[in-house]
Parts: sequence; C-alpha cells; structure tokens
Amino acid sequence: MGIILSEKPKVIVQGITGNTGRFHTALMLQYGTNIVAGVTPGRGGEEVEGIPVFNTVSEASGKFNSDTSIMFVPANTAKDAVFEAISAGIKILVIITEGIPQKDAIQFINKANDIGDIIIIGPNSPGLIAPPHKINIGIMPDHIFNRGNVGIVFRSGTLTYEIAWHITNKGLGQSTCVGIGGDAIVGLDYIKILKMFKADEETKKVVLLGEIGGNAEELVAQYISETNYPKPVVAYIAGRSAPSGKRMGHAGAIIMGNTGTAESKINAFTAAGVPEAEKPSDVVKLLEI
Repeated sequence: MGIILSEKPKVIVQGITGNTGRFHTALMLQYGTNIVAGVTPGRGGEEVEGIPVFNTVSEASGKFNSDTSIMFVPANTAKDAVFEAISAGIKILVIITEGIPQKDAIQFINKANDIGDIIIIGPNSPGLIAPPHKINIGIMPDHIFNRGNVGIVFRSGTLTYEIAWHITNKGLGQSTCVGIGGDAIVGLDYIKILKMFKADEETKKVVLLGEIGGNAEELVAQYISETNYPKPVVAYIAGRSAPSGKRMGHAGAIIMGNTGTAESKINAFTAAGVPEAEKPSDVVKLLEI
C-alpha cells in the first residue's frame, strides 16, 4: 500500500464548505480518493459533491470510522481544528493551511508527538499522492503522476510537479509523493519519510527535493551517510541564487547569515554521496544512471 496509508483510507475534509475545500474535494473524488464526510461547524446536514457535512469531527469519524483528515481551514482556527481531530481519534492529518502561527504549529505537533501514533503532514503542505492506489489527499494535480517505483519527498509543490512530470514522461512513475510542508515548523520531516521509503517494497528509488532555509536537508544527508541508506537517492536544491535575509516563497525558505544556504545543503549531499541535480530536468537523468 505504500507509505503512511496502510489501506484505502476513509477521508474527512475539514473545511469542506469553503471554496478551496469544495474545489479540491471534487478533484480528489474524481481521482478515486475515498472521501466519506466533511466537517464545518454550523453547516451540519448539508452536502458537498454528494458528501455529507457534519458539525464536528467526532460526529463524522464516529459514523464512518475514519482516521484520516485533510484540513482546508483558516490559519487562525487551524490549531483548534487539529486538536479537535486528535480528540476525535484521527491518526493521519494533512494540513494544507498556510500561515499558521509557529507557536500554534509547535503546540499541536508536540501534542501529536506526545500521543505517539499520530502523523501530521504539514502545515503548508500540498498533501500526498499514491498513484498506484489512486489516492490523492491534497491539492496536487494528479494528471502528471503515474504509477511507478520512485518515491518523492519535498517542500515545494510546484517544483515537484515539474519533476514528477519529467519522471512520468520517462515511464518511471511514482510510488508515493509526500509534501512535508514549506513552513519552518512541520510534522513529518525528510528523515521520517526516508525511513518509510526504506521499508516500502513499492519504492525502489527516492527523489529528495529541498530548498533554502533551515537545516532539514543537512540533517537528512547526515542520516543517509550514517545509515548507509540502501536505496538510491537523488536530490535537488532550489534557491541557489536567493539573497540572504529575504524570504523566498515559503515561510521556511529564508537564509539567515550562513545558515540554510543552497551551498551548505549541496555540500551536505555531496559529502553523503547523494547525486545532486543542477536543474530540475537533470533529476530524471540521475535516476536512470
């Protein structure tokens, strides 16, 4: 079944009645995702794309025995929405919302870690897609993905879509693709995803797409080196010409002094023996070596 999702999940959409929630619910359903319910406080009894809407997550999860949720909720209410989902027994949370205050993200990620069996993807994530199983829990354009054996983990969604398109056109396809999120504070990180890919029989090669800001890429390069990671990994780092002190798109994509530079990340992967593409189209060439 690939990583994270052990079976075809029953998905709840929090914020399903908003414009973004409605739009992406329709697309996820078209792809084959098993959406069973939506949640918007005060809108219980309505329907969106034939999906029943409930006032609370506990009502929805109780009726359908769901343990997976995707969130299209405002940033200022996201913390409460996550805590509500956790209290209702949700185990996999995909948080699309951008602009969540860091202190809120720290609080709900710490809560999930304290419980121990909860997976948070995001915040500010485009979600995950598993082409072999026709599951898209997120906002990724599914037509550029196709079943295959390349796992992709990334921070930047639009960059990934370009690279996934190249991989699909070469006939390699993807197993599972996961966007960990573009914020400085996220739930799942590169190392956790690589551990999942390591145990996944469907994934034969891994593409790791990074960007400037933070030290997540340096840490995963160290993990690859220290564990003698058994599957081929190809990396690409975006933001080579970004100026120091200026945020480049994502909240986490900012260089402060010598920290988080593209050079430091490229050097880390080079030291770990991970081939690093100079441009997105080179990723496929490295996968074919």
